[in-house]
Amino acid sequence: MSAKLTGPRVSVILEPSRQAADRGHVSVGATEGSAMFSPVIGQNAKRAAVRKALDRHKVYITAQSFSAGAYQARVLVDGEAYWVDEFRLAQLQQGLSPAELELTPATDD
Repeated sequence: MSAKLTGPRVSVILEPSRQAADRGHVSVGATEGSAMFSPVIGQNAKRAAVRKALDRHKVYITAQSFSAGAYQARVLVDGEAYWVDEFRLAQLQQGLSPAELELTPATDD
């Protein structure tokens, strides 16, 4: 048999008072109608994280080149190929778009 919870929500706020802290205790206060965490807020945050991950473009490294101490990578972003250095590759992987970085598509020889 399970009990059904009814009534106003109560959140507990832990605040050490000076007197209680001196004795090593913590006082407890509660406010009616406020909630520190709501399952709905948690679910909305999870959905927002998934939406952000799905909206971020995928960056595929198709070739890498190390020449004269310089690194270059040929990447595929949204169906378009680009040659980028290590710094631009990191920016793409963080979510910046090729347009934001003013990249020009690679020409295949």
